[in-house]
Amino acid sequence: MPPDPNQLPLPFQHQPRYDSRDFIPAASNQDARAWLDTEWPERRLALFGPPGCGKSHLLNIWARRSGATLLAGQTLTDLEGLPEHGALALDDGDLVRDETLLFHLLNTARDRGLHLLLAGRAAPARWPVRLPDLSSRLRAITTAEIHEPDDDLLAALLKRLIADRQLIVTQAAQDWILTHRTRSPAALREAVARLDRENLVSGGPVTRTLAAKVLKDDEPDEVSMSGLAPSSDGPGSCKVLPHLPWGSDR
Repeated sequence: MPPDPNQLPLPFQHQPRYDSRDFIPAASNQDARAWLDTEWPERRLALFGPPGCGKSHLLNIWARRSGATLLAGQTLTDLEGLPEHGALALDDGDLVRDETLLFHLLNTARDRGLHLLLAGRAAPARWPVRLPDLSSRLRAITTAEIHEPDDDLLAALLKRLIADRQLIVTQAAQDWILTHRTRSPAALREAVARLDRENLVSGGPVTRTLAAKVLKDDEPDEVSMSGLAPSSDGPGSCKVLPHLPWGSDR
């Protein structure tokens, strides 16, 4: 039954899934995954990379696996509830507003012997802090970079984002998105979110024509179209590397 044009759809906030089975291993995140299986110098490690690259996903997987207390940099206002032992994970560490608080968090983790995993858009040594002692602490943290994704990973990610929102998107529409959108996970997430909102109104599958109509205002002027040649397995096919043993909840 088509949607009632007089009925106002009520959008809901889509929450990202951080299940280990939803993580897509690839060459771009191989180093970061490998580091999570090692003993870190001074028991601390920082994951960094561009928005949407998977650093928060990896951090959440590690936190769940290790039983770590999970904190968010944007909302960190005090250090109450820090574990006395075990592990601690701080997502968006570069967004902590109070430098003194971040400094004390690093010191507390060290004094209690906690394993500490941080995540941010840049390496901690490049976080714009003013406190000299904090800057020194951040420069000493071992880092693992997550790089820009390749074409296969972007195609697999797009399929995962579509499935998460239970959308029906034709392969032609997916191909159009991959060749006409900025080639980044963040851009794909934003594109799928816009298509989801449109689907609440229009219903039905998302076609190439609909995708172009909804996303045309964001079509980049300087996007290379040459790097998305179809796989030898056929149009729209993608290769997904197998999950590593550490990433399984089973």
